[in-house]
This record gives sequence, C-alpha cells and structure tokens, in this order.
Amino acid sequence: MIWLKSSAFFIFLLLFTLFFGSLCVIIFPFMSVYSRYQFVSRWNNIVLVVLEHLCGIRYQIKGMEHVTNSLDLPVVVLSKHQSAFETIAFIAIFPKHLCFVFKRELLWLPFFGWALGMLNMIHINRSKRETAAISVANQGRQRLRDGNWILIFPEGTRTPTGSHRPYRKGGARLAVATNASVIPVAHNSGRVWPRNSFLKYPGLVTISIGPLISSAGKTGDQLNAEVEEWIETEMLKIDPSAYTK
Repeated sequence: MIWLKSSAFFIFLLLFTLFFGSLCVIIFPFMSVYSRYQFVSRWNNIVLVVLEHLCGIRYQIKGMEHVTNSLDLPVVVLSKHQSAFETIAFIAIFPKHLCFVFKRELLWLPFFGWALGMLNMIHINRSKRETAAISVANQGRQRLRDGNWILIFPEGTRTPTGSHRPYRKGGARLAVATNASVIPVAHNSGRVWPRNSFLKYPGLVTISIGPLISSAGKTGDQLNAEVEEWIETEMLKIDPSAYTK
C-alpha cells in the first residue's frame, strides 16, 4: 500500500509540477518578484495537502513565535537537512520570502528550472567551492538588502536520520558579514521521507524553530558552533530514538 500511495504521489508531483511550471513561465514576465514568490508558494501548499491525504504525512511546528517576532530583521535561516520535505514545506510555512541556495544545474531543468530562475534565489556552481562561497556572500547580501531571508542547509546535503555532518561555516559567516541574525531549525522529516527514497511513510514531522541567535560580536566559527549545538541538541529532543545506539 505504501508503494502504491508513493507511486500515486510521484505521478501527481510530476504532472502537477509540469503544469504549474509551464504556467509560471508564461505569467512570470508580467509579475514582480514578490508576486512570483507568492504564486509559487501555492504549489508548495497544494503539494503538502496532497502529501498528507495520499501518504499520510503531516507536520507540526514548534517555535513559530521566533519567526513572527523577527519579520522586520535581516535573518539567515540555518536548518537540518534530511529530506526533500523541508524544501517544499519551508516556503509554505515561513511568511518571509526565503531565498534558497541551490546548484545552478537546476536552472537547466525545463519549466521547473526556468521558473526557479525567475525567483531571485541564490544559485552556485558547486564544483568550484571557493567561487561558490563568494557567490553566496555576494548574492546573499543583495537578497538581505531586498528584505528577504536566506535559507541554507549547513550540512551541505541531505543526511540520513540519526546522522550528523559537520556544519559548513558559509551561512554563519554570511550572517556575521551582514549583521544578520540566525534562526536555527531542527526537524525529523527523514522519518517519513527518507533521503533518496521513493517511498513515503505516514507519520508526523516535527519542525522546531529556535530562538533568534545574534551574530553581534561573534566570528563565523563561533556563530556556526552555537547554531550547530542548538540544532543537534534539539534533534535529540524531537527524535531521541534515532540517536539511541
């Protein structure tokens, strides 16, 4: 049954994304960047509804007050990364325009990539790490000046449930360089949508949003360590069995 429901969701996602991406390519030239983002967020909301009804995947949010109390501030969101779920859910959850950092190859995908390219996100060439870091810093400063928030997954890639990769310092250094604060996010989405898995399992995803962490008077290394400590400590609270050996 899980395989059938996962297959149905895959077919829906493929067809709906093709339709929605085509629509975006047609109408985006006549819309502002803000309006484009608001329009795209409808895709995310619809996908989450279908994901719940087809696959039984629900979510709950802890700490949303940390977001609503910070809407007028420059913020870099640093999050745990276990699944494709959070890349869909965060745009639906966060009331601010989130600028993702993504590999530029996605821009070459028909319709989806073309629409993505018109949302003023941050794209990088991951094969050139030093150039990529400079690109993130330059584009990130501009996006923050535009009033957007930056979303970065400091582990750099999706990690299996219960695992932990050393956090890359780029997001924390960007926050320090721009006098932005950091909002850390922990979640256990890998429980229901495992890394690189076709199957989607019914269950409840807990998304825990931490308190604002100031970058004032800190180095990038210090801020990164503080963020990593909060997220990994919170992971032990929301998914303790994953870390039990």
